[in-house]
Amino acid sequence: MARGPRSVSRLVQPIRGLAQRFAFIGLVATAVGLMVLGKADLILMDNLRAHVTDAVAPILEAVSRPANSIAKAVDQVRELTALHKENVRLRLNEARLLQWQAAARRLEAENKNLKSLLNFVPGPEPGFITARVIADAGGAFVHSLILNAGTRDGVAKGQAAMTGEGLVGRVAGVGSRSARILLITDFNSRIPVLVGPNRTRAILAGNNSDSPKLVHFPSGETVSAGDRIVTSGHGGALPPELPIGIVTSVNDGGIGVLPFVQRNRLEYIRLLDFGLAGILSAPSSRPPASGNKKYFRGGRTGNTKKP
Repeated sequence: MARGPRSVSRLVQPIRGLAQRFAFIGLVATAVGLMVLGKADLILMDNLRAHVTDAVAPILEAVSRPANSIAKAVDQVRELTALHKENVRLRLNEARLLQWQAAARRLEAENKNLKSLLNFVPGPEPGFITARVIADAGGAFVHSLILNAGTRDGVAKGQAAMTGEGLVGRVAGVGSRSARILLITDFNSRIPVLVGPNRTRAILAGNNSDSPKLVHFPSGETVSAGDRIVTSGHGGALPPELPIGIVTSVNDGGIGVLPFVQRNRLEYIRLLDFGLAGILSAPSSRPPASGNKKYFRGGRTGNTKKP
């Protein structure tokens, strides 16, 4: 009786060895047979393939459910992690914004109190016209743009040309249907400005490049890269506090400025009328009254009347 299992294992081992030896050959032969059968009878193979697919489909579906569930769970974990990080970032941003809001409200209240103490009268709100850039009339020696709005639309010479980023230039010429904008980078452009936190006065001079220079900068004053530049309002041609750009370089070659507005990105420009004439006001061309005639004697002005 004890020899029974041993004798069975002795008989099974040769059979198992033969099965392992000829299993690969059998599979290859089966595959070749199926290929030949598929070429011989397509309808039979299609039916066989459909039956096999139907038989295996429930197994594949049962296996795929856990895989899909695991994939969804992994996606949810990743999404929760991303939401947590975004929540932390938003909380930090909210805290910073609340601090800025408190500072802005404090400054607004202080500004109102100072204005009331000074009996300050604010200026009128400017009127504006938005026009589209239809041509770039600039070149190596001129930086200007042509807009599709003119005197019939309310455009006047000297109006400030701006975008949301800052000052572009001013209206240098007006027709009935078009206007020419002289850019702040043009060689003929000269704009009084304030520089940096010390609000040092200077002149922004165009040089027909994308980086105008600061000239007439007072000696002894300091300027650093990154200082903000705004209009000063001197001369009455432009209002104060219009943003222009920042200082980019301070060296022997001068003080370079990078404007906030890039010339090659201009599509629409807003023309603002602040009601300023300043140095652009033309002298009156009306003749004097017929009854009076001005004359000069000894450096003094007098009037003579016709008898």
